[in-house]
Amino acid sequence: MHKKFSLFFFTLLIAYGAQSQELQARVNIITNKVSSTVDKKIFQTLQSGLTNFLNGRRWTNDGFQPAEKIQCSFLLTIDQALDGNVYKGKLTVQAARPIFNTAYESPIVNFLDDDVSFKYIEFQPIEFNENRVQGNDPIVSNLTAVFAYYVNIILGFDYASFSTRGGDPYFLKAWNIVNNAPENKDIRGWKSFESLRNRYWLAENLNNSRFALFHDAVYAYYRTGLDVYYENEEAGRTSIFNCLNLLNSLNNENANSMIMQFFFQGKNNELVKVFSKANPEMKTRAKDILSRLDLTHASSYKDMK
Repeated sequence: MHKKFSLFFFTLLIAYGAQSQELQARVNIITNKVSSTVDKKIFQTLQSGLTNFLNGRRWTNDGFQPAEKIQCSFLLTIDQALDGNVYKGKLTVQAARPIFNTAYESPIVNFLDDDVSFKYIEFQPIEFNENRVQGNDPIVSNLTAVFAYYVNIILGFDYASFSTRGGDPYFLKAWNIVNNAPENKDIRGWKSFESLRNRYWLAENLNNSRFALFHDAVYAYYRTGLDVYYENEEAGRTSIFNCLNLLNSLNNENANSMIMQFFFQGKNNELVKVFSKANPEMKTRAKDILSRLDLTHASSYKDMK
């Protein structure tokens, strides 16, 4: 079983079986930049196919009951239509995790990937084989390789937030996709030399022992932090503060790593809310750490009342 908060949920799992898939994914494709000469119906078919691919496939060996499905969204924006039914664009991936005893969902993934290219002909099968990531045609297979990669990143963070090092098997699967990724002149995002912040570096950081503290920080943030916060603010806030200290130590040894930027995406409002009620000493220290770790939102932390 994936995770449970109560005997009630466990009973539901038995009653409805362990066959439910893991994701409740929404896929949207934006085609405003695509020439009017391209039949937009192709992208409606693709959107439907990707939705079925994500929600219909079993990604783990665990049973997920309906209330446990991971809420996530994939926004694929097509920027260019090239010859030969090849498209280039970007993918925004978002996923959230419910917080115990609340209706609130905290972001676990909120990332924009600028390097998505693929070939698609309407009604072609949307398939992925983790033992043969390249498929028969790399530029065709790249689409599902990218989506499967982010599914495993989402699963990894979700599992890691419920149990210490629980996400490791899925981070390793993402790393396997990187190491066996499709190769083509139009494909980017899988190589270390192409960028300092791409799919390669995210998976590398998540599987590198130098970043072992990161996994402890994820667990402290969610399971002993936010899950506790709404019943015991002081205990939950202390655990989240411990998470920041772990990340600060990690950053001191591995400055400007991609994993740090990835963690803080979408969390600034959440963190401001948590630490605005902290005692003066903790608030001052949290402001200092957050302003250094999450530079994009440094001003919002410094203005925290």
